[in-house]
Amino acid sequence: MDLGIAGRKALLCGASRGLGKACALALAREGVAVTIAARTPATLEQAAQDIRDQVPVGAGGSVSWVAADITTEAGRDAILAACPEPDILLNNADGPLPGDFRDWRRDDWIAALDAMMLGPIEMIRRTVDGMMERRFGRIVNIVSRSVKIAQPELGLSNGARSGLVGFVAGISRQTVVHNVTINNLLPGIFDSDAQRRHIRGMIDDVGDRFEQVWHARAAANPARRYGDPEELGAYFAFLCSSKAGFITGQNLLIDGGSYPGTY
Repeated sequence: MDLGIAGRKALLCGASRGLGKACALALAREGVAVTIAARTPATLEQAAQDIRDQVPVGAGGSVSWVAADITTEAGRDAILAACPEPDILLNNADGPLPGDFRDWRRDDWIAALDAMMLGPIEMIRRTVDGMMERRFGRIVNIVSRSVKIAQPELGLSNGARSGLVGFVAGISRQTVVHNVTINNLLPGIFDSDAQRRHIRGMIDDVGDRFEQVWHARAAANPARRYGDPEELGAYFAFLCSSKAGFITGQNLLIDGGSYPGTY
C-alpha cells in the first residue's frame, strides 16, 4: 500500500530506541524526512545510523536527530528548531519504575506529569495549528495498555498517561475537520529495553528470576510471545498515512489480545 506520505516531515520524540525508534524506521522507509529527539546524543546518533542502514539508498527519507529534554521549555524549543513545521508528531516517553504510591511525593508526580502528559500536550499545542493551516497532520501518542488495564505498581504511569488520553479525547474531535488526526497507541508487552527495565524494577535480582518472569509474561499472553517493535512501527505508519484521515480520538491496543474485554 502506498501510504501517501513520502516527502512529509516527521518529528518523533522519544525515538532513540525501542518502540519510538521502530516508528522512525517505518516512516523513513515510506520516504518521510524524519527527525528523532531524545536526551542522549550517543544513543540518538547510533539510532539514526541504524535507521539509515536499514533504508535502501534512494528509496527512503532522511534522518536527523536532536538531543533535548521534552519536559523543559528549552528542550521543546530545541526540538522544534530542528523540525519547525512537522506534518507528523510522535510523543513517546519512558514510564517511571514500578513502585508503591505510598513512597511517591509531589515531586515524583510532577516529574511523571511533565514526561507523560504536560510535555506531550505542549508539543501538540505548538504544532497542531500549523498542521491545520496546511490541511494535513498526524499526531500519535504512545501511551500504555495500563490506561485500560491499570497495573498497581505503575500508579504514576496510570495517572499521567490517562490525563493525556483524556485531553486527546476532546481536542481530536476539533482538529479532524482540518485533516489533522490525534490518536493513542496502547502497547502491551514488547521485546524492548523498556520491558526489561520494567521487569527489573519489580524483582530483587536480575539473574534466573529475571528470566523466569520474562518467559512467564510471554507465556501468559494469548499470542504466547512479546510483540516485535516493528509491528508497532507499521501500525504507527498507517495511522500517519493519507489513508487514515477518518481515524481520530482512538485508543488503539496492540497487545497480542491480552486485554480481556469485548469493547
